[in-house]
Amino acid sequence: MFTIIGRRRLAALVAVAVAGVTLTSGVSQAAPTITAEPTATASAGPLHVMSYNLRYASDTPPNTWADRRPVMREQLRQARPQLIGTQEGLYSQLQDIASDLGPAYDSIGLGREGGSKGEFMMIFFDQRRLQPLEYDHFWLSDTPDVIGSKTWAGCCPRMVTWVRFKDKATSKEFYAVNTHLEAYDATTRSKSADLILQRIAGFDAALPIIMTADYNEAAKPGLTVYDKLVTSGKFADSWVTAERRSALYATFHGYKPLTPNGDRIDWILTTPGLRVSKASINTFSKNGQFPSDHLPVESWIHLG
Repeated sequence: MFTIIGRRRLAALVAVAVAGVTLTSGVSQAAPTITAEPTATASAGPLHVMSYNLRYASDTPPNTWADRRPVMREQLRQARPQLIGTQEGLYSQLQDIASDLGPAYDSIGLGREGGSKGEFMMIFFDQRRLQPLEYDHFWLSDTPDVIGSKTWAGCCPRMVTWVRFKDKATSKEFYAVNTHLEAYDATTRSKSADLILQRIAGFDAALPIIMTADYNEAAKPGLTVYDKLVTSGKFADSWVTAERRSALYATFHGYKPLTPNGDRIDWILTTPGLRVSKASINTFSKNGQFPSDHLPVESWIHLG
């Protein structure tokens, strides 16, 4: 199931789901259709989380979406993460990914220019494990509630999509936050980190947060975004806190040979204190074709 939805509490959606009613979203755009979810029982264990900059779909060779899609399909079907925070996906591309993931998965997102326009911070989730309870979007600008707003330097509007989930396996609730920070202006990245911290301060303080993102900055103490989010103690870096880790590679490769021990610009952050049993950088490719110009990062997170 593929859904574009704007601002809404989900209690009303749950109430009408049995009737199969089609609802209009909080933003004027395509309406989500609520259907019965898969009936498989949620299994306990850590929550498998992935952050993935998909590289937007393009027909320009090399590395067209037509070439990359089957490789990404195989990668995602092998990995089967239960929560995927994606960046850069375009509407038709995300429809392809939704189809490739299959009916057990649903998604929440909005184009950063409104409706289906522009790149999404789409959050995919396995309905057998997770139930969305609440969600919203905001823009990384001086007017965060204005769709598509851009008041800071940089290439384009930037946004955040967040969802409050219930984990069906443990009955624990948590927030998933997903974003893609500015690539070309450090001041804008710094302002974005400040705004994200300001906004999440309004969340229920009793619930943990998992944040997936392409931060466009290395995960290193001494760098602005990492210091504001992690060194400050507001978040923990799941790569650092993980009990086991895969080999380290730079998470952006640009379709070139991988760089061992390179910079991680894609991170999964958690509320401090959450146990992370494993973290991995997924290097899957097939016949020399990578599915994206980034490597997805994965963490297995215990909600308690």
